Amino acid sequence: MTVRIRSFAPGDEDAVVALWEAAALTRSWNDPRADIARARSVWPDLLLVADAGGAVVGSVMAGYDGHRGWLSYLAADPARRGEGIGAALVAEAERRLTALGCPKVQLMVRRENAGVLGFYDALGYEPVEVEMRGKRLIPDA
Repeated sequence: MTVRIRSFAPGDEDAVVALWEAAALTRSWNDPRADIARARSVWPDLLLVADAGGAVVGSVMAGYDGHRGWLSYLAADPARRGEGIGAALVAEAERRLTALGCPKVQLMVRRENAGVLGFYDALGYEPVEVEMRGKRLIPDA
């Protein structure tokens, strides 16, 4: 079945959250529905889904801060991994970021998800020698 990459639509929310849960991307301290709402309020066309006959089989959330783009929540249906869905989502996110004038894109990978690093390496992503720090401003209780 053909997979089409498109912008997220409000009716996709349940399927996207279920996909993120199946891909083990959610964490108890992050409300995925709040993340979707926040992303759509800033860059609605950068939250993408892979659609196969009306079923959501992948997603990626991109953002752009004027200096660099970011990719988050890249997921493909676990039953369809290896079909190129993730690569297609990344390519479309990169295309949309480039159209906005974004000069570079970065992403973070949790240490326990180290197996995905080879995927990103194959797409041309390189390690960046930085230390990350974070601070939660709004708790997702």
